[in-house]
Parts: sequence; C-alpha cells; structure tokens
Amino acid sequence: MKIYGHRGAAGLVAENTIESILEALNNNVKGVEIDVHCCKSGELVVIHDETLERTTNGTGLVSEYTLQELKQITTIEGYKIPTLQEVLEVIDGRCELNVELKGIHTALPTLKLLEEQILKTNWEYKHFIISSFDHSQLFELKEHTSKFKIGVLTEENISKVLPVAHDLEAFSIHPPISTLTQQAVDKAKTQGYRVYVWTVNTKTLMEQSKSWNVDAIITDFPNFV
Repeated sequence: MKIYGHRGAAGLVAENTIESILEALNNNVKGVEIDVHCCKSGELVVIHDETLERTTNGTGLVSEYTLQELKQITTIEGYKIPTLQEVLEVIDGRCELNVELKGIHTALPTLKLLEEQILKTNWEYKHFIISSFDHSQLFELKEHTSKFKIGVLTEENISKVLPVAHDLEAFSIHPPISTLTQQAVDKAKTQGYRVYVWTVNTKTLMEQSKSWNVDAIITDFPNFV
C-alpha cells in the first residue's frame, strides 16, 4: 500500500505549500497529492479552493489575480503560494505526484507543463497521476495524450464511476474512505483499476484500508504510518 501525502502533509504543515511537501518527503511518502488552479496571468498555482479566504490572508477568486499579485499574498501561516513549476522543481522526481485539476481549464496547461518537465528533468510519465472530480477535464486531457495515468475522483461509491473510468481508460479510482467497502475495492480491482482512497487520517482507518488491499492511501498525516 502506497502512502501519499495529502496536499503535501496537510495535517503537519500548511496545505499545498512547498514546506508541506518537504515535510511529506521527510516522512518518506511514495507520492504527494496537490491541487492546481490557473491564475489570471496563466500560470498554474497550487491551492485547493477557488477563493483565497480559507487558507490565505487574501480575498476573492484565485483566477482574478496575476501570479505577481498572488506572490504578495501568504497563507495564514506565512508561507508563499507556490506554482506547479516550483513544486516540480522541488520534488524533482523523488516521489510520485498526483496533480488534481481543481480549477476550470487546467487540463491542457497542466499537460503542457508536465511534458516540458519530462523532456528536460528527472521526471518521467510514470511519476504522475492526473485526477479530477471534473471528469470533463480528464476527457479533455485524454483527447490529447494517453501517456499520463488518469485518476477518477469521486465523492460517491466506486460503482458510480466505473463507467467513466472505463471510458477514460483510467489507471485508478479515488473514492473517499467514508464510502469504501471491501466489496467496492474488490469490484474495482477485478476490473483492473487501482484504488487510491482519501483522506485516511487515523491509524485505525489506515489499517482498515490496508486490510482491504487498497493500492494507496492519501493522508494528511504521513507520519502516522
């Protein structure tokens, strides 16, 4: 069972920051999961919400700020909002990376940036999973390449998204721990999908996930493992 740090190591250091990602790496994770939005000037920035209020000292929509403006804003804890480019440079292929497409129109910019990095750095296609709850973005990605692993995110039971996973030729399905059952895991794996479950934040749930033979857990607390 692989251990992925959720938004870095969100339970230990401010989510989706370079510092949080480094903390995840210090805990020897197999992978890191992050979220991306496009800002007004076109760059991909790593932040979960479409608005700034919850995690930063800013207000309003991420999409209405240029990168230069976002760099003047900090998280509540005082950290900078990173770009996807900066995250890729920091990790440099040392672990896998699950890029969740959060903002609209992020599929093709993400594809372009990742392919550029693969050409000139230590990153390889096999290091990446691209996931989203917005399955239309995954179909858009699929129209342009079949080289990246696709993860189908769902807030429901795995069975609800099996048809989408089939049409996308997905690599993995990413359900919440709250809907997961042994039967659901077995059904997905029988059809050839990996199961990456989120967000698994207690030792009891980690052990349960392991007993169900999931392929990976995504956790805020990689230090628990």
